[in-house]
Amino acid sequence: MAGSDVRYDPLTGEMTVMVGARQNRPNLEAGACPFCPGGQESPEPYDVRWFVNRWPPLPDGRAEILLWSPDHSASLASLGAVGVLRVLELWALRTTAQAARPDVAYVLIFENRLPAAGATVDHPHGQLFGLADVPPVARRELEHPGPCALCAGPPESLVVASSGGWRAWVAEAAIYPYELRIAPVDHVPDLPIAGSLAGAATVMSSALAAVDRLLEGPVPWMLWVHQRPTDGGAWPTAHLHVHVAPMWRLPGVMRYVGAGEIGSGVWFNPITPEDAAARLRAHV
Repeated sequence: MAGSDVRYDPLTGEMTVMVGARQNRPNLEAGACPFCPGGQESPEPYDVRWFVNRWPPLPDGRAEILLWSPDHSASLASLGAVGVLRVLELWALRTTAQAARPDVAYVLIFENRLPAAGATVDHPHGQLFGLADVPPVARRELEHPGPCALCAGPPESLVVASSGGWRAWVAEAAIYPYELRIAPVDHVPDLPIAGSLAGAATVMSSALAAVDRLLEGPVPWMLWVHQRPTDGGAWPTAHLHVHVAPMWRLPGVMRYVGAGEIGSGVWFNPITPEDAAARLRAHV
């Protein structure tokens, strides 16, 4: 990746970007939140906001912080459809801006919710990476042979919520017990051309709120968006979707990924996706 120290493991082929300068980034001290209105990173009032990461893992403005809400106690699970729609529109706006850069081939938007999932600042926010290459995980999805799995759709027994041409469901081979996929029914490649995102906002807010209600949250989760690369290629297999990996298997109980799973690439889920979906539907 341009401007980065990129290394490939000679045994596994895995790619790592070395960002030694980030080791010195400060932990958040007690006191005023830098993301609340009037704080260091958000001096003016806002509904949603973005700015360049002060401690970037990628150079040249290709790492951004995205703020979901000025309310310090809010989250994607509590904002409701109107608030989530603002967030989705911010995602589309920043995807368009980064996609216009010649040094960006892929726009990855993601959230680490709460400190247990790696958030340094406990305020509703996520991040954007403007990557110089299509990352391996997204590339594997894009290059998967056969018809589009997202167009085929999940079994009805796995669907948690649907509205406005979008649906949320528990992944058929979920690694995390309540792992969700959220996607348009139609083969839409990316956020900038998705058109109205109202259906997505309704489905996402309903499904994420159900996760919190079922597991008596707020639940730490990892969330990321996969969409069409911005390198100018056709990428006909690209189908916009969101992955959500809640990190609890019971209220307050972490689902730990163990050495046997990481070392083998075989995952063991204590809750069947069908049961997870039924439990979530009961809380939508």
